[in-house]
Order: sequence, then C-alpha cells, then structure tokens
Amino acid sequence: MSDRPSSTSIPRGVWVLGFVSLLMDVSSEMIHSLLPLFMVTVLGTSALAVGLIEGLAESTALIARVFSGVLSDYLGRRKALAVFGYGLGALTKPLFAIATSTGMVLTARLLDRVGKGVRGAPRDALIADIAPEAARGAAFGLRQSLDTVGAFLGPLLAVVLMLLWSDDFRAVFWVAVIPGLLAVALLVFGVREPPPRDGHQPVNPIRRENLKRLGHAYWWVVIIGAVFTLARFSEAFLVLRAEQGGIPIALVPLVMVAMNVIYAGAAYPFGRLSDSMSHVKLLTLGLLVLIAADLVLAINDHWYVVLAGVALWGVHMGITQGLLARMVADTAPADLRGTAYGFFNLMSGIAMLVASVLAGLLWDRLGASFTFYAGAVFCMLALLGLLWRPADQS
Repeated sequence: MSDRPSSTSIPRGVWVLGFVSLLMDVSSEMIHSLLPLFMVTVLGTSALAVGLIEGLAESTALIARVFSGVLSDYLGRRKALAVFGYGLGALTKPLFAIATSTGMVLTARLLDRVGKGVRGAPRDALIADIAPEAARGAAFGLRQSLDTVGAFLGPLLAVVLMLLWSDDFRAVFWVAVIPGLLAVALLVFGVREPPPRDGHQPVNPIRRENLKRLGHAYWWVVIIGAVFTLARFSEAFLVLRAEQGGIPIALVPLVMVAMNVIYAGAAYPFGRLSDSMSHVKLLTLGLLVLIAADLVLAINDHWYVVLAGVALWGVHMGITQGLLARMVADTAPADLRGTAYGFFNLMSGIAMLVASVLAGLLWDRLGASFTFYAGAVFCMLALLGLLWRPADQS
C-alpha cells in the first residue's frame, strides 16, 4: 500500500499508526489495569494517594496536549513529536517494574502521561495530513478501533500472566516493556511523514490572527465534544455498577473488556459511514444510544442489565469518538490542526474531570441511578447544541 493510494482507500501510514496505538495500549493497559492493586497491596499506598496520583497524571496529560499540538503546527512537522511522546511512554514502563515507593510510581505516571499528552495531538494531525479527505472518517475510525483492541488485549494479557506467575506484578510490568518498544520502532521505521507545505515558515499558531482562523464551526465541535464528555463521564462508574450487580470481583474487569470489544468493532464501520453520511445525524444517533445506555444502567443493576448498558455504551463510543476527531480535522485549517486537536483534547479532558467529580458526588449522595440519569440529562443538552449548529455544519 502506498502512503496515499487513492481518494477513498486508507493509506498505509494510517494503518501503521493504528498498530502503533494498539501496541502502546497493550503495554499501558497491562500496567494500568494492575497498578491500583499493586500500589495498595505491595507498596501499602492509601486509596486517597491512588486518587491523587491519577488526578495529577491526567491533568499533566491535558496540559501537554495543548503545547504539543501548537509546537507541531509551529514546526510544520508531526512525526518527531509523536516519536518523542511514544518513546517517553515506552521508557517509563521499567520504572513501574522497579518502583519501591509511591514517589517512584508518581514519577513514572507523570512521565507516562506527559508522553501520552505529547503524542496525541501530533498523531491525530498526522493522520489528517496523510489521509485523503474522502476517507478521513474511515482513517480515524480505523485508528480508534485498533487503539481500542489494545485497550482490551492489555488487561486480558495481564490477567493471564498474573494467573500463570502467581500474582507477580513486577514480572508482568517487565513484559509490558516489550510492546511499548515495538510501538516506537514501528512508528520510526513504518511511517513516512508528508513533506512540509511549500513555503512553510515557523509562525506562532496561538497568535490572535491565527486563532481567529479557527472559526465558529471548529469551536462548535469543541463545545459539542465537551458536552458529550460531560454526558459520558469516566468508565470507572461502569465497573462500580457491575460490582453492585453481583458480578464477582475477579470478573468485574471483564466488563471493560466487553465494552472495548464492542467499541473496537463499531469504530471502523461508523468511521466509514461518516465519509458519506451527515455528521450531525451520526452525532444524534450516538447521543440517542448513550441516552439508552444511561437509562438501562440507571433502572437496574442486575448483571445482564448492566452488560446491556455497557454494550450500548461501547456502541456510542464507536459512533462518536472517531467522528469527532474527523470533524476537528474538517473544520480546522491544515496548518493549525495540531493546535486544534490540542484545544479540543484540553476542553474534553477538563469536561471529563468535571463530569467524573459530579458523577461521584451524585453516586455518594443520591445513589448510582442518579449518576446515570444525570448523564442522560447532559445528553439532552448536547442534542440542543446539535440543533444550534453553525450553518456550515451538516
């Protein structure tokens, strides 16, 4: 496959970036699915410290996303920043394996999240640069689908190795180093970046005159993406709901595996559909599916009801996540795509923090059902936002 074979096929570089994401997600999720247990049972860390570390880590990633996107536009190059981000993520994995204190885990998590933040916006901008416009939705859907495959293969592999090696956390963490390094090697040798645009000169993308070029259509996508995130909150609450429903604790993580399997299966076909169907209609469909998921999860906590809600949640993710990434690419100037993804990710990340705190408060004060009913209400707000779309959004 050539880098840009035709106006409707997916270039080789997009496939490679998808497998890079898959490998790095396998590496990261092998560790992240076990890290809270490792900190509490091996290092003696409190639950409060676990929460603080995760909060600091995600905040660090949010900040890094904006700066890396802006820098990639300034340089007119994406791949070097993506390599740095993936490389930093890979190099943090041994730190988890040798960690003997909470401070070492915090250092490793912060560096890992810096790597994730650095690579995200340049990678998405690189996909938009490589993929022909007619296949852009399919390209983002494919990348998201392969990424999600890694998100469920990692925990599964971790569970298998923990069973084989009698709960040896450190041995599993060492194995996680391998797919991380393979991801970096695949990116370095497998992706060819398009040459810079003719006459490109380093210019500060966040100057006032440049930011004005991010028009109403782009900021509408940013706002809709943030409201979508408020409606969805953290998937951790799916796990908590599954535990309430009587699913054995040892099997509760498989709920997330099921969600990611469905997400992975839905992302690519709906990505392709976005190349020929109204984006607003697809977003509306995604919101309706999420409302159904919230209502199912709110009404009953029996295990089969929870699984139905989780399945609907996965379908919603498959419909909307690649689509929103494509809409950012469509509404931002080519030379500002990195900056555009940076601001989009920042706003969505802040919305995720707010939504998760609100969901937790409702869960503690009023019960689990109110958390999911609140999610449905935010979906209604997002539907209103779709009605008030800019004239150039279809």
